[in-house]
Amino acid sequence: MKNLITTMFISKLDPTDYVGFTFFVGCMAMMAASAFFFLSLNQFDKKWRTSVLVSGLITFIAAVHYYYMRDYWAEIGESPTFFRYVDWILTVPLMCVEFYLILKVAGAKKNLLWRMIFFSVVMLVTGYFGEAVDRGNAWLWGLVSGLAYFVIVYDIWIGEAAKLAKAAGGDILQAHKILCWFVLVGWAIYPLGYMLGTEGWYTSIVGTGNVDVAYNIADAINKIGFGLVIYNLAVKKQAED
Repeated sequence: MKNLITTMFISKLDPTDYVGFTFFVGCMAMMAASAFFFLSLNQFDKKWRTSVLVSGLITFIAAVHYYYMRDYWAEIGESPTFFRYVDWILTVPLMCVEFYLILKVAGAKKNLLWRMIFFSVVMLVTGYFGEAVDRGNAWLWGLVSGLAYFVIVYDIWIGEAAKLAKAAGGDILQAHKILCWFVLVGWAIYPLGYMLGTEGWYTSIVGTGNVDVAYNIADAINKIGFGLVIYNLAVKKQAED
């Protein structure tokens, strides 16, 4: 039985397949992060438990999708675009929820939450259309997706979210700034991957290539990193309380 399982696994994932390897590592890293966040919940009171729980949900959802994406890549040899966008449509809005949860102490209203979720969904839906549905107009769908992304960036760096974080100050402000850098720098890898995988005016500049490695690395860094920032903030605030 052991040899059979090993043979089946090897037949699915070639050890020399570096793209498949990033799917495998991404799955294991995010599953480990989920276990860490879920097992730490009992040390927090209700005020911060929800934030840490959402961090665990983000990495757990991603880990499940990466399990299927790894198998899809190994068996089909194509980028698992559909599974990836299903993952993002669930996890990216949850990452926006994290901003709202930490800013509630400064008086964040639900309109901020729903605005960020709305633009994150627009960003992802239009991105999917450009990559999988209407590739002939990928540049146009990418433009709409990019505009939605920059609305989120504006909100957290300059707009309402930024003002609330400044009003909260201290550890809240520090955590908010780190999350902002994740969105500005970490999320910027996704438009790069989009341009590498589609045809448009930008092709002559960035060229073409496999998007999965860039996406996989970005997912692991952004989702686990987001969670660790929230966890660190929760630990600090719990100690103060």
